[in-house]
Amino acid sequence: MSNIKTPNKINRGKNINQLMNVLHKEDVTKGQFYIEKEGKLLAEMTYVWAGDRRIIIDHTDVHDELRGTGAGKQLVAKAVDFARAENIKILPLCPFAKSVINKTKEYHDIL
Repeated sequence: MSNIKTPNKINRGKNINQLMNVLHKEDVTKGQFYIEKEGKLLAEMTYVWAGDRRIIIDHTDVHDELRGTGAGKQLVAKAVDFARAENIKILPLCPFAKSVINKTKEYHDIL
């Protein structure tokens, strides 16, 4: 997966904000929300547990194939849904997740 940003013109013709199947896996200390296609990891957001009532989102990465489709925002939305369902809080240290959460007032309850 690449951390290099690509020009938006590459995303022309993609179905922006198409609902994707965001998956979730976790163990005792960490977890991941992710999108995969045919076994290939295309987007991920990782977190670690900080105690039993808070997760820290530490990284988000979206493969070039999904850039500009809203995949990153969908990962954040899934994390917010998870936090609400588990009655926990999120500390977004990842700059992308922090930006999305700060700009979305409906997410402020999980901070």
